[in-house]
Amino acid sequence: MRSKGFTLVEILVVVVIIAIMVSLAVLSIGVTGRDGQLDEESRRIEGLVGLLHERALLEGRDFGLRIEPGAYEFVVYEPRRDRWLALDQEREFRHRELPKGVTFQLELDSQVVVIKAIDRNLSSDEAPPGPQVAIAASGEGTPFRLTLQREGTASKASVNGDALGKISRVS
Repeated sequence: MRSKGFTLVEILVVVVIIAIMVSLAVLSIGVTGRDGQLDEESRRIEGLVGLLHERALLEGRDFGLRIEPGAYEFVVYEPRRDRWLALDQEREFRHRELPKGVTFQLELDSQVVVIKAIDRNLSSDEAPPGPQVAIAASGEGTPFRLTLQREGTASKASVNGDALGKISRVS
């Protein structure tokens, strides 16, 4: 004789399926309050600046980070031409645009710096502007705090660098 109703196994299967669906929904909307794009971009900048500090020591060359309102790029100083050149040949150091709605705030010596757009239509005779953050061949660098902010929210992530080349990230 079969009774009407569900078995315990059937109920447990339904509960497990619902729990999986809820956990996927929570992960996809980011209930934690953290901004994944800000974290990813700040980690990338921290890693690349740290890598350039090591590279500057190994190669004996000066590098820099040139920051625009919605983008950034890494540059190298070419003493024979007396100018800063973009590191476009290397994929990891290429010109990068920030995700939509994300902006920079740069502080040098605890002073907020106005970040201006770079004119990409300069003639070959005109030198592009130098970087705001320099990384010397000695391993020393410009002390800075670069904050990434999501417009319209309180989400922020910062990358800090000291004069001795120590890079850290705060989110």
